Amino acid sequence: MERLVGTVSRGIRAPIVRQGDDIAQIVVDSVLNAAESEGFSLRDRDVVAVTEAVVARAQGNYATTQQIAADIRAKFGGGTLGVIFPILSRNRFAMCLKGIAKGADKIVLMLSYPADEVGNHLVDLDALDEKGINPWTDVLTEQQFRDLFGYQRHTFTGVDYIEYYKELITSCGCQVEVILSNDCRTILQHTDNVLCCDIHSRARTKRLLQKAGAKTVYCLDEILTQPVDGSGCNETYGLLGSNKATEESVKLFPRDCGPVVEAIQQKLLERTGKHVEVMVYGDGAFKDPVGKIWELADPVVSPAYTPGLEGQPNEVKLKYLADNDFADLQGEELKEAISAYIRNKEEDLTGQMVSQGTTPRQLTDLIGSLCDLTSGSGDKGTPIVLVQGYFDNYTK
Repeated sequence: MERLVGTVSRGIRAPIVRQGDDIAQIVVDSVLNAAESEGFSLRDRDVVAVTEAVVARAQGNYATTQQIAADIRAKFGGGTLGVIFPILSRNRFAMCLKGIAKGADKIVLMLSYPADEVGNHLVDLDALDEKGINPWTDVLTEQQFRDLFGYQRHTFTGVDYIEYYKELITSCGCQVEVILSNDCRTILQHTDNVLCCDIHSRARTKRLLQKAGAKTVYCLDEILTQPVDGSGCNETYGLLGSNKATEESVKLFPRDCGPVVEAIQQKLLERTGKHVEVMVYGDGAFKDPVGKIWELADPVVSPAYTPGLEGQPNEVKLKYLADNDFADLQGEELKEAISAYIRNKEEDLTGQMVSQGTTPRQLTDLIGSLCDLTSGSGDKGTPIVLVQGYFDNYTK
């Protein structure tokens, strides 16, 4: 019988993962136990994805605010530090900021506006228009911002992030001054020691600051790249991708994930005879239409994946074929014509009209986003996701 189901994404429940656990074995056992319980079986080219959070937890990849402070002080030497373009997040940045504050005597906190890099708004763009403020040229002090816009609370969290970040800094015995600007070079009017806290634009920010004469510039991916006083670390991403663990510590982005995905793939092959693809995923890459938040606060969607997930989709648009090339066909004849076209499509459809409207993003970004939405970030208890049929098409 013809298969009538395409892509299926299943959240797989797993035990609570602790430091030192064999994460590869847990993933394999959880997937196979779920398959037996629910009556499905693995196929070649299925995708098993595991969230970065449980990988990092199994690795014990944590750091305290004191360990962050030690690295900050070693790199900047104390004194006044410019902390620029952080995202507005209690989970993603607050504990990092606490550690940074413990490593400095004064922080000049420079926030982008009307929103941070991933879309958390300090103020509505329409409010800027109403007040005649140009965010690309105008620099505001905290008092000027308050006089213009008052106290603004985040749509989802109900937090006034200016006040929240100020209190975090001062609670660490550090002085603070807040300014708002979208030109990274503004900070050099206050200090030439700068920590760039933006994620995806960090390389450009650092380049502009160095060209403008900054004395010492580091990005978050250069903090905790090596263990400090017994901390965890991430050689590639440093503090980027970290999450709040406790009121005094963060869980870092997982490291050395390549061996993890390879081990899961091999164990599943040995136990099932099926060649599945495996990836570690973090934030998906999508935007919330209400809060205007772009989800991707991790430096990448996937820090590691097996080779079969390399590349981009190469797909044709079925409705384009139906409305154009085969507009005179119907029923089984139309189905056979489209199926033949798919079977014989070119290996690279870039730029061709028949592929318009498809999504030529990286496979890992697309699948990772699907997995992030499937597993959620709350209490579903499904840190593993099994995606089946993703590489099928209309002919399969």
